[in-house]
Amino acid sequence: MRLILIKILFVCCLSLFLNGCSSFKDIFSSDSKASDEAEYADWTAEKFRTEAKKLIDDSSYEKAIKLYQALESRYPFGEDSAQTELDIAYAYFKNNEPESAIAAADRFAKINPRSPAIDYAYYLKGLVNYNRGISFVDRFLPTDTSQRDTGTASDAIKNFEELIQRFPNSKYIADSRLRLISLKNNLAMHEVHVARYYIKRHAYAAAINRASTVIDKYPRTTALPYALLVLNEAYTNLNQTTLANDVKRVYELNYPSGPPVLEQASSTFSHKVWDFIGLEK
Repeated sequence: MRLILIKILFVCCLSLFLNGCSSFKDIFSSDSKASDEAEYADWTAEKFRTEAKKLIDDSSYEKAIKLYQALESRYPFGEDSAQTELDIAYAYFKNNEPESAIAAADRFAKINPRSPAIDYAYYLKGLVNYNRGISFVDRFLPTDTSQRDTGTASDAIKNFEELIQRFPNSKYIADSRLRLISLKNNLAMHEVHVARYYIKRHAYAAAINRASTVIDKYPRTTALPYALLVLNEAYTNLNQTTLANDVKRVYELNYPSGPPVLEQASSTFSHKVWDFIGLEK
C-alpha cells in the first residue's frame, strides 16, 4: 500500500513539474514572439525580403525561414506573396527540412497554377527528393549512391518527369534530364547490388528477377552489363546452359572489352569498406 502511495505521489509531482516546464516554455515563447514583433514593427515587405536574402546568402536558413514566415503573416496579400511561398520552400530545402519544403512547393502550385514560376515549384520538389538521403558524410567521402534507399529516388524521377512533361520549355529541363540519368543509373545499379546479394545466397531465381528488371526498365543505363553478368552466372548455376550462352553472346557482342566502368565501380571507397566488413558474406 505504501509503495502504491509513493508511486502516485511521484506521478503527481512529475505531472506538476512537466506542466511547470510547459508554462515556462510558453512564457519564453511568448516573450520571444513579442520581441520579434517589436523588432519587425516598422519593417516593409521589401525590408523583410532583403534581410531574408542576406540570411540565405550567409547560410542562416533557419533565421531566413522565420523572416519569411513573418513576411507571410504581415503581408499575406502583398504583390509578391506568391514569391514568398517559393522563397520559404527553398529555405526549407536548404535547411534540410524536406517535408516542409515539399509542402510549401505544393501549396504554391495549388494557389498559383498560372504563375510564370510554377515550373520551379516542380523542379524544387525534384531537387528535394534528389538530395534526400545524402548525409553529411556522403558529401565528403566517395560513397556509392546506388546503395541508398530507392524510395526518394523514385519520387524525384516522378517530379522531374512531370516537370518535363508539363513544362517542356522550362529552363530547368536540361538539368532535370541530367538528374534523371543519374537517378535511373542509381536505381538500376541498386537492382544489380540486390541481384548480387541473391547470387551470394544461392537464390538464383531471385537474382534473375532483379537482373531482368534492369534489362526491362533501365536498358540504357550503365548497370546493363552488370545485369547481364548476373544473368549469365545465375543461369549457369541453374544449369540452364542455353540461356546462359545466349546472355554471354549478347554480353560479348556489346561489351567485348568488359563493362566500361567495371574497374572504377569495383574500386570505390564504399565497395572496399563493404567488402572489408563482409556484410554480404
